[in-house]
Order: sequence, then C-alpha cells, then structure tokens
Amino acid sequence: MPNVSSVSAGTPSTTSGTSFIDPRTLMRIKSLQMRAKIIVQGFLSGLHRSPHHGFSVEFSEYRQYSPGDDPRYLDWKLFARTDRYYLKRFQEETNLRCHLVVDLSRSMGYGSIDYTKVDYARTAAATLAYFLAMQRDAVGLVTFDERIADYLPARYRPGHLHRLMVCLERAVAGKSTNLASPLEQVAATVRKRGMLVLISDLLAPPEALQAHLGLLRSQGHEIVLLRVLDPTEVDFKFDNAATFVDLESNRDLYIDPAAARQIYMRNFSAHEQAIRKTG
Repeated sequence: MPNVSSVSAGTPSTTSGTSFIDPRTLMRIKSLQMRAKIIVQGFLSGLHRSPHHGFSVEFSEYRQYSPGDDPRYLDWKLFARTDRYYLKRFQEETNLRCHLVVDLSRSMGYGSIDYTKVDYARTAAATLAYFLAMQRDAVGLVTFDERIADYLPARYRPGHLHRLMVCLERAVAGKSTNLASPLEQVAATVRKRGMLVLISDLLAPPEALQAHLGLLRSQGHEIVLLRVLDPTEVDFKFDNAATFVDLESNRDLYIDPAAARQIYMRNFSAHEQAIRKTG
C-alpha cells in the first residue's frame, strides 16, 4: 500500500525543535529554489547530519563512438593506442532514484487564501527536490493535467536541479484531472525502479488511481501520495448560498451550503477513505 499523507494548503506543519517561516510569508518569495532552501535549512537546523553516502560513478564498459555522441566521454588514451574512437560508459549509483509527479490540472488552481493548491504543490515538490539533491540522490519531475506536460528523468548532476525548478515555475494549472493517462505514461517511461511521489488533490475516481498505482508497484516502484487540499475543501467553510463554478468543467452550480454541507462532508470522507485504502 502506498504511503498517503493529506495536507491542507493553509495549515503549516510543525516539528518539535524546528522553526518554520510562516507559509503566507514564504509564498511571497518568488524563487522556488529560494523557498525550498529556506524550508530545508530550517528543517535541518539543529539536526545531526550524516555524511553523504552512496554517490559514485563506476566505470562500466567501452563502446565505439557514433555520430551525435557526447565527445566529453571519449577516451583519448585508448584512441592513441588503437586509432579508434571509444566512449567510456558509466553506471551511476545513488542512494535513491525519485520522480516527483505533480498535478497541474485546473482544480489545483483553486485557492481561498493568499496562494493556491498548485503554488503549495510546486513548493512541496521544489523542497523535496532540493533535499534529495543535497543528499546526492537522483531526482526527476513529471508534471501533468489530463496528460503529461513535462518530463525530466531522474538525475544527479550539475544544473539538473535548476532545470527542474525552471520546469516547475513555468508550468501553469491546465485542464481537467486525468490521473489514469499520466500514470500509464509514467509506467511506460520510468523503467528503472525507484520512488514515485504523487503530489495532487486526488480529485479523481479512486478506482482508476488504484489500478494504475498497482501497475507501478508491480514494476517495483515505491509510491508516496501527498494530497494537497484547500482549507475550504476540507471543512466546507461557506455560509451563504451562491453560484459555484466547477474549475474543470466550467459548469455553474447553485448551492446552498447549509443544505449541502452534510452530504458534501459525507462524500468527502468516503472519498478520502477510498484513497487511503488504495494499494
């Protein structure tokens, strides 16, 4: 069963002995990488840090040069002996290979406070990426709405973290949520076993999520779900009857909160329990 955590985008987490900047203040920082750095350094302050272990680059084999190959890996000593071009191939070893799978669908653009769910999700993804990079782990990124928008393979190399941050910053909440199709593409694309962290509001049928997460688990991936919700979605804090707009279908719905609250909370709880049982 995947690990499932739910977080309200308006509620800061607290950890004993660790001080965090107020979320509203944090979200005013435009640079995702700066936000991530502040959060990670705050989290690590006062903790005993172990030395980095596990990252090395092991020589694997030679192969003959082909047009288009990166000339940086040519072995010039071998060329001097054989008068032929050969490339050194290396095998990367890391503590962890992780892909962050981030939902940028239109429902993630909702926010009743100073920032939206997608802002919170981007910050969470950036923070995890920054932390993994500090640990010299390979981290990749998948962003999606009804299909995959951007894909960066898991890497640990200079400049990769910056590219990941840029990819997160330029992404805009898209159209409808379709967890099935992107997860199918992830299963077909991410072949090496590792950790997949899905960051989403998970406002989709649990049955589809269960089936596709099961496929990923069968491929040997460890699955972690981080569910991002707005405070009003959790508590349904609306008082007056009004016309609500479905962000994904643009349909207008006239709702009296007093009449709808009990049904909403019951359905919300049932959906949450189904998500937690997804395995």
